[in-house]
Amino acid sequence: MITGIILASGFSRRMGRQKLLMKIGRKPMLEWVIEAIKASKIDEIILVYNDTKISGLGERFKIKTVYNPDPMDGQSGSIKYGIEASDAKTKGYMFFVGDQPYLKSLVINRLLEEFNIGLKSIILPRYDEQQGNPVIFHSKFKKALLSLEGDSGGRKIIEENLHEVGYLDFDNPIYGKDIDTWEAYEEFKDCIQNGQTE
Repeated sequence: MITGIILASGFSRRMGRQKLLMKIGRKPMLEWVIEAIKASKIDEIILVYNDTKISGLGERFKIKTVYNPDPMDGQSGSIKYGIEASDAKTKGYMFFVGDQPYLKSLVINRLLEEFNIGLKSIILPRYDEQQGNPVIFHSKFKKALLSLEGDSGGRKIIEENLHEVGYLDFDNPIYGKDIDTWEAYEEFKDCIQNGQTE
């Protein structure tokens, strides 16, 4: 089984507000991400949050929610809480960010298929040649993931294990678009309504 962990306990400092609840088209940004994961073949979904409004969204979709009391620890803290809450039988952790509203279940499923082939232990997507999310780590990296510090996520593990990394390329760059700034939000907030993500 593969566990999907949504990292959703950040402060949205660059946006200056809780961006995951901002509307993209007709729904909160995070809701699009959750729907894409729910529509995929992922086995278990865990939402790591700090804001109770975020947890309410997870509960509405009947996914496991885990409170992160230490968001100041950065992304590594959310990674640890997600892993610790995951099923003991999971053979891989797929990490999602909550500000990637144009992600599609087809992307998730292709990454899962590539991981299940078993040739590589870390699977990364590339959108228009740019590395992005979500990323899958084999459970053999559990100890390394739990030892991460700060806000760099699993980048260090990837860099130290390049021979273990497999890439999947996707032609449509919007699938991997994350909304970090107000300018990006203004540019892309209506794309889903206008059918520009297909």
